[in-house]
Amino acid sequence: MSTTTVETSAEVREARPAAAGRRFRRRGEQSLPGKLASHGILIVASLIALFPIVWLIFLSLGPDKDDYLHPGGIWKKMTFTNYSFVLRHTEFFDWLKSSLIVSLGTTVIGVLIAATTGYAVSRMRFPGYRKFMWVLLLTQMFPVAVLMVPMYQILSDLELIDSYLGLILVYCSTAVPYCAWLLKGYFDTIPFEIDEAGRVDGLTPFGTFARLILPLAKPGLAVAAFYSFLTAFGEVAFASTFMLSDTKYTFAVGLQTFVSEHDAQRNLMAATAVLIAIPVSAFFYLVQKNLVTGLTAGGTKG
Repeated sequence: MSTTTVETSAEVREARPAAAGRRFRRRGEQSLPGKLASHGILIVASLIALFPIVWLIFLSLGPDKDDYLHPGGIWKKMTFTNYSFVLRHTEFFDWLKSSLIVSLGTTVIGVLIAATTGYAVSRMRFPGYRKFMWVLLLTQMFPVAVLMVPMYQILSDLELIDSYLGLILVYCSTAVPYCAWLLKGYFDTIPFEIDEAGRVDGLTPFGTFARLILPLAKPGLAVAAFYSFLTAFGEVAFASTFMLSDTKYTFAVGLQTFVSEHDAQRNLMAATAVLIAIPVSAFFYLVQKNLVTGLTAGGTKG
């Protein structure tokens, strides 16, 4: 054995303990500085997201309409009188009823139309099915100011001005195109063999859709329902134009009653805004389990 071989073996033995003591990071594992940086960014982002909500709640506890100009003084005189005034001396419950009727009506009708449209385009190859989806997308390009006059004329001819059904149909014209695109992408991820199995069992196309496809599409339907609900719940322009009776105002329009030509009761607006967030939060809680799945699954297949 040569001297060079002996020296090489000795070097390998000396380097082996050092390599054994060194710890290699696994794929995806972060170092301590990386973890601290990522957690710090997440904490800052969470504070930025929560600050407007906390600030709104804080302002709603000020008894005077000008407390927002001097928020430091609210600490000494916090009270819930704004909430009691809104619940007792305003049309809050009428606004709540109108908002729920319009929002839930838009959700049910909009999701039903969008689901059948998305399923038809996903499964059936009728002439012009691709152009049909682009036409739906094209309807989203027109601003509200352009659509206001023709929609008002149509609703007037149908005698649907100042009616819940008229406002629901207007909101469906906004929600259905987006939801149809969303659900079409989600239906594409469901294997076509399920439809074939339904036909073998003697189901009609609608029976296959209702009994087999819809139960599998719950996450996508949840996202479409949430979007439709929020679209109707927070919209202002159409509601303030097409609803003329005070008792039929939605929340978004009712908030405007706290603003006059020379004054604004911002403390009551803040309290009402906090109360408005409760139904939306409850609806979000009901569908949140399926939201993440529905938002991501539709993009896995074109």
